[in-house]
Amino acid sequence: MKKHFAVFVLVLAMLALCAPLGFAQASATVKGVCKDAQGNPFPDAIVIYVNQNNGQKYQLKTNKKGEYFSLGLTAGSYNVTLYKNADDLKANKELTHANNFPVALGEDTLDFDMKKEQEKAAAGQGISPEELKKRQEQIEKQQKESGTIKTLNEKIVAANTAAKGGDYDGAISILTEATQMDATRDILWAQLADAYRGSATKQTDPAEKTKRLQESVTDYQKAIEIKQKNVDAATKKDPEDNKRLAAYYNNLGEASAKAGKVDDALKAYTQAAQLNPEGAASYYYNAGAVLTNAGKVDAANEAFDKCIAADPTKADAYYQKGLNMMGKVTLQGDKMVAAPGTAEAFNKYLELAPTGPNAQNAKDMLAQIGAPVQTSLGKKKATK
Repeated sequence: MKKHFAVFVLVLAMLALCAPLGFAQASATVKGVCKDAQGNPFPDAIVIYVNQNNGQKYQLKTNKKGEYFSLGLTAGSYNVTLYKNADDLKANKELTHANNFPVALGEDTLDFDMKKEQEKAAAGQGISPEELKKRQEQIEKQQKESGTIKTLNEKIVAANTAAKGGDYDGAISILTEATQMDATRDILWAQLADAYRGSATKQTDPAEKTKRLQESVTDYQKAIEIKQKNVDAATKKDPEDNKRLAAYYNNLGEASAKAGKVDDALKAYTQAAQLNPEGAASYYYNAGAVLTNAGKVDAANEAFDKCIAADPTKADAYYQKGLNMMGKVTLQGDKMVAAPGTAEAFNKYLELAPTGPNAQNAKDMLAQIGAPVQTSLGKKKATK
């Protein structure tokens, strides 16, 4: 019995040594590095492994170095897809993929290098490395430009909000930062000039007011210079460019006038009228107002005449012209005699704006010079 028992124990021991590890499942490891078209690592990218045999899916995420790593994948053939981030995964916007990638027991490496993939694609299309580099640089430039424009637009919105709230200093600070980011954009200088012009009206110190108006003038001039260069360099002319230039000149005229530079203001208004004939009436009217305030009534009325020629329905131009002509009224005995055209100017205003803000004043002026209110084709109305 003892002999048989020993043999049985020996057989069991041999069977134990020869038994396979049936309950341990074979698995593999995958890893790789993901880089963008510039050779930089893709942090937080998503790599999806899908087993073609059983449909099992593994979702991996890259670290700051663009590396991914995972244990425990079942050996087999996989379709692997790279997404830039989780949002792109949700939108199903893949960067690239690799089909039928074999995952065997042990460690398997699959790198994604967008730069190399573009080079391979370019080679397949007959594009030289130099041309590919040029295209990549152009893409990088466009991406950088898009980012810059987005930031500048955000600053413009913030500055406008500040200015509308009366915080001109805040607007100036924001727009100054914007011009330091990119000094080649006319709109930034024009809006900075607007902010300085608006802030000048709030200054109680005359010296500070003058300083801010001069800043406004300088910035409008920069905006005009940049815009004019762009217009001259453009192969296709856009009528809107001249309208924007005219608007810059108009604002330059106002800033110059407030700074006491009447001649500079008139030059700016004249330039605006030449650039944008459709808006000439407003520009000539502004010139007439500046000349009137400067006491140059004859020159002012010439400007108002140009305004009327550009837009015969500009009622205020007739009224202001009539007021200027009242300064030439003479006395003959106890009777006031107005210069020719005075009554016509006031009557034309009343015809165009019978209930306008200056309607009663126009009637009073007509009464002073003994002229009737006559607003249409010989029809007269008695003056109260």
